[in-house]
Amino acid sequence: MKSSVFWGASLTSAVVRAIDLPFQFYPNCVDDLLSANQVCNTTLSPPERAAALVAALTPEEKLQNIVSKSLGAPRIGLPAYNWWSEALHGVAYAPGTQFWQGDGPFNSSTSFPMPLLMAATFDDELLEKIAEVIGIEGRAFGNAGFSGLDYWTPNVNPFKDPRWGRGSETPGEDVLLVKRYAAAMIKGLEGPVPEKERRVVATCKHYAANDFEDWNGATRHNFNAKISLQDMAEYYFMPFQQCVRDSRVGSIMCAYNAVNGVPSCASPYLLQTILREHWNWTEHNNYITSDCEAVLDVSLNHKYAATNAEGTAISFEAGMDTSCEYEGSSDIPGAWSQGLLKESTVDRALLRLYEGIVRAGYFDGKQSLYSSLGWADVNKPSAQKLSLQAAVDGTVLLKNDGALPLSDLLDKSRPKKVAMIGFWSDAKDKLRGGYSGTAAYLHTPAYAASQLGIPFSTASGPILHSDLASNQSWTDNAMAAAKDADYILYFGGIDTSAAGETKDRYDLDWPGAQLSLINLLTTLSKPLIVLQMGDQLDNTPLLSNPKINAVLWANWPGQDGGTAVMELVTGLKSPAGRLPVTQYPSNFTELVPMTDMALRPSAGNSQLGRTYRWYKTPVQAFGFGLHYTTFSPKFGKKFPAVIDVDEVLEGCDDKYLDTCPLPDLPVVVENRGNRTSDYVALAFVSAPGVGPGPWPIKTLGAFTRLRGVKGGEKREGGLKWNLGNLARHDEEGNTVVYPGKYEVLLDEPTKARLRFEVVRGGKGKGKGKGKGKAAEKGGVVLDRWPKPPKGQEPPAIERV
Repeated sequence: MKSSVFWGASLTSAVVRAIDLPFQFYPNCVDDLLSANQVCNTTLSPPERAAALVAALTPEEKLQNIVSKSLGAPRIGLPAYNWWSEALHGVAYAPGTQFWQGDGPFNSSTSFPMPLLMAATFDDELLEKIAEVIGIEGRAFGNAGFSGLDYWTPNVNPFKDPRWGRGSETPGEDVLLVKRYAAAMIKGLEGPVPEKERRVVATCKHYAANDFEDWNGATRHNFNAKISLQDMAEYYFMPFQQCVRDSRVGSIMCAYNAVNGVPSCASPYLLQTILREHWNWTEHNNYITSDCEAVLDVSLNHKYAATNAEGTAISFEAGMDTSCEYEGSSDIPGAWSQGLLKESTVDRALLRLYEGIVRAGYFDGKQSLYSSLGWADVNKPSAQKLSLQAAVDGTVLLKNDGALPLSDLLDKSRPKKVAMIGFWSDAKDKLRGGYSGTAAYLHTPAYAASQLGIPFSTASGPILHSDLASNQSWTDNAMAAAKDADYILYFGGIDTSAAGETKDRYDLDWPGAQLSLINLLTTLSKPLIVLQMGDQLDNTPLLSNPKINAVLWANWPGQDGGTAVMELVTGLKSPAGRLPVTQYPSNFTELVPMTDMALRPSAGNSQLGRTYRWYKTPVQAFGFGLHYTTFSPKFGKKFPAVIDVDEVLEGCDDKYLDTCPLPDLPVVVENRGNRTSDYVALAFVSAPGVGPGPWPIKTLGAFTRLRGVKGGEKREGGLKWNLGNLARHDEEGNTVVYPGKYEVLLDEPTKARLRFEVVRGGKGKGKGKGKGKAAEKGGVVLDRWPKPPKGQEPPAIERV
C-alpha cells in the first residue's frame, strides 16, 4: 500500500495507510472550514495568526488542546495534533512519530551514534551537520504525516554521575561541551532562518536537574533535588541558559523531579523568574511542555498539591503550556470546573503552542519554506556518510601498546584471520542505543570485516552475566574461533539492558563473565583488542593487564558502528575522539549516593566531588584520548600577559557580559609521526587561590578539532573563548570574574601551560561593577542570579 497523505488534505479525506500507523494531518487552509480563519492569512504576523485561531475555539475545545495528544477542533477544521515527536540521534519512534511498516516510504531514518559519542568528537561543525540532517528528515516525516513538526530533543542535562541510565542521551559532564552541543543541535534542527520559519521546533530537556531514574527507592517522579544556588547557576541550569537565552530554542520540557521543594513543572521560579524573565525567553513562539505524566506527579508523588486538579492548575499557572500524557494523567476538566484554572492562562498556553507551529509553517501548505522535503531527502548517501564519520570521529582510543592499527589485515597477499568475539560482534540490534527509530541498515563489525575482505570467525558471548560457567558454549565457541586466528577482537561492555530510561546502574564493574572470558583469551598469547560498547566502566582490569594490547570505546555507534570500528582497527582511519565523561573507579558507587546533588567536596555525602572539576583520582580523565601518531601541542606567543577585565567590558557591546570575547588562545600543534590524524585541542583554566574557595582543579575554557593534520605538519590556530569561560559562580549564583593569576592547561594530560594575570583598572563605563560579596572581594559581576522566593531557599552546605 502507498501513502497518499499530502499538504492540504481535508480531515475527511480518505487516506490509504498501514492500519497500525496513526498518521498526522495538516490543516487545509485552501478550501476547507479553517480557510475562513485568519490563522491561514500568511500576511499577518505569527502572533496575530495564533490569536485568531485561539479566539475561534470554545472553552471545551481549548481544554482539549493543552495536552500532547490534542484533539483539534473539527468544528472549525483544526485537525488533531500530537506534539510528542522524538529525534535524539535520528528520527525516532514516539506517539507523534511512526514509521511505515515494511517496504515503502518513511520506513526508516538515518541512525547516528548516541549523543555521548557524538560529543566525543568535540566538533561543533560536525554536530551542526548531523542536526541539519535530523531536522531535514524530521521535517520530511512531518510533511508526509508521519510525525509532528516539533521534536523533543536535545537532552542537555549534564551527565555528572556515571550510573545514570540516560547519560548517553546527553553530550557529557562538562558545561561548555553541553552548551556548544546544544547550540549546534538547535541551529541544525531549526534551520538557518528560524526567525522566518523553523524547519522543526527543537525542545531542550529536562529542565532542570534531572539526572537519575530509579535508585534505592528514590525515583525521578518523587525526587526533590536539593541544590545550592552556586551549583544551580554554574552547572545544572547553564545548558538551558544556552538553549533559551542564547540559542532561542522553540520549546523547553520541564522535568519530573522537584528542585528545592517545588516540582519543576509547578515552579514559577524556574518557569517564569529564570526561564522567561531572567533569560528573556518571552516571545510567544516558544512553549513549555511537561515531561510525560509529570503533572500527575505534582500531587501523587511530590504531594505538593492535595488533588490532581489542583496540581494541574498550579502547573499551568506557573508557566507550563501543555501536559504530555500517554492517555490521560492530568485533570484539566477538574481544574477548570473547580475554578482553579483560569481561561486567560489557557489562552496564554494556546497562543504559545500554536504560534510555535505557525512559525514552523504548519498552516502554510505549499507556501512553507520546507514543504518540498520528502522521502527523497531521507537516508541520502551524504547522511549515511555523516553517520559513519561521527562514529569514527567519536570513538576513543583508551589504551594501545603499539598493536593498533592492524594494517596487515588489509594485505590481501598475506591474509590474516581475525576472531571476532563478544555479544556485539555480529548483533545488529546492539548498535543503536535508546530513543531510536528504524535504521535503513545496521552494519556490524562482522559485516564490515566481510566488506573489507578480512577472513574472520565469530562467537557471541555474555553480556551482564556474572558467571562464565553458566553457559559453557560461550567458552567453547570463543576458544574455537580464536584458536586459528592471528588476532582476537573482543566486542564487550554493556548494552541497553544495563542502562536506559528507568534503569540506572548500581556498579561500574565489567560484568564478571566477560572479564573471565577476556582473561581466558589472553592465555592464547595472541594480540587482543577490546572494543567497548555502552557507558563507561572501570577499565582498570583491562588497562593493567599487559596481555590486553588495546582498548577502544565506541559507546552506541549507530547504523555504521561496525564499519567505523573496523576502519579504526585496520588503520583506514585514525582515532582522535576524547572522553566526554570521567571514568570513575568502581568504589565510587559505594562512597557517593546518586541523590547527592553537590558537585564540590562537602561535609555531607559527596566528599569526593563530582566531575573532573572536583574529582581528583579518575581511572581515566575527562578529555583523555590516544592517537596512532605523536602530537606535540604548545601555546603560541601572541597572548597578553595581563587582561584588564574592565577594559574588555568597555570594548564590548554584547547584551550579556559573559559573552564578551577574550583574545584568542594561540595554539600550535605539530604532528611528529608519519600518519595523518585529527587532533582535539582542549584548553582548561586553572586558578587555585583566585577568588573564594574551594577552587576547581581545572575547567574547560575552549576547544576545537583540527582536522587532517599530516605527518610532519605544524598547524597553528586560535581557540575562541569569552569572559564566561573564565568566570566562576559565587555562593549566591552570580557569575563573577575574579582578578588574580591564571593558568591555561593544554590537553589531557597537560602538555603545555600558558600563564596570565587578570586585573581591574579600566576607566570607562563600569558595566561589570556591582555590589555584594563578589564586588567586595574585587570580582567583576557579569550576571546576577535571581533570588528564590521565601520557602524555596537552597540547602545550607558545609564545606570540607
